[in-house]
Amino acid sequence: MRVFKTLTSSLLQETQKSRIFTKRCFVSSSSLTHGIHVFNCPDEVGIVAKLSDCIASRGGNILAAEIFVPHKKHTFYSRSEFVFDPAKWPRAQIDEDFLKLSTRFKAVRSVVRVPDLDPKFKIAVLASKQDHCLVDMLLGWQDGKLPVDIKCVISNHERGPNTHVMRFLERHQIPYHHVDITKDDKSEDGILDLVQDTDFLVLARYMQVLSGNFLEAYGKDVINIHHGLLPSFKGGNPSKQAFEAGVKLIGATAHFVTKELDEGPIIEQMVDTVSHRDNLLSFVQKSQNLEKQCLAKAIKSYCQLRVLPYEQNRTVVF
Repeated sequence: MRVFKTLTSSLLQETQKSRIFTKRCFVSSSSLTHGIHVFNCPDEVGIVAKLSDCIASRGGNILAAEIFVPHKKHTFYSRSEFVFDPAKWPRAQIDEDFLKLSTRFKAVRSVVRVPDLDPKFKIAVLASKQDHCLVDMLLGWQDGKLPVDIKCVISNHERGPNTHVMRFLERHQIPYHHVDITKDDKSEDGILDLVQDTDFLVLARYMQVLSGNFLEAYGKDVINIHHGLLPSFKGGNPSKQAFEAGVKLIGATAHFVTKELDEGPIIEQMVDTVSHRDNLLSFVQKSQNLEKQCLAKAIKSYCQLRVLPYEQNRTVVF
């Protein structure tokens, strides 16, 4: 009995110590903040060690690290996620420390993001008649699933004041701009004025081509989504063309916009199967669902610094 009581007493003491330790760990970890760093530079020995030391020397801890060194390309890509105490490693100091590494390794790109401290990416959404991608983005933004701040919606089509899109925008005080576009006047100067205070643009089934002059003047990234039925089914109503051709696989592609139409670096692609059991309505619904999912994932990846340019027309997506 005495042995049992002694063991019981020891277990209780150990349990209490464990609870105290867990509580201390919880209090300590609750003060930590999450950060992301991406790095692209000429490859050489010691880059990973210096990146790790930069974080560890400030009391930070790496949670995940991904590295890509293309064969015979002499270039280095990395993405690191880490936690740190802002009281010990102030935000401005983080930028300064990584800037030193950037200079040391002659980096092409070195970007740090602290989601809890940095402002959300400001975007403008361009859309035409089809609403499915626009509505999905607005709902994702409302639910906090898209880490962006939608500054405005721009369209080359009018929308009635009592439509579901306009009611949503008015309720959330998001400006809607109708820009009248004709064959001879693309109104790109007007669009450019509306998007100056944004970090990137999203084309949510915007059926107008942005010129090279516009892209150069804007100078920031533009993300586009389109169905994966090209190039076989060009022109009007490609879903109907594909349905009548009896295709068995459909898809969607999110990519960066460049001067070459629909040929920019790919960020995300998704596919789904269709069969003889699908009618035209279910075929279109599957296609639109892919577009929504693909665009949302591409935007999240971009905001989480998962997308890096690679070579002339490719991307590294961690």
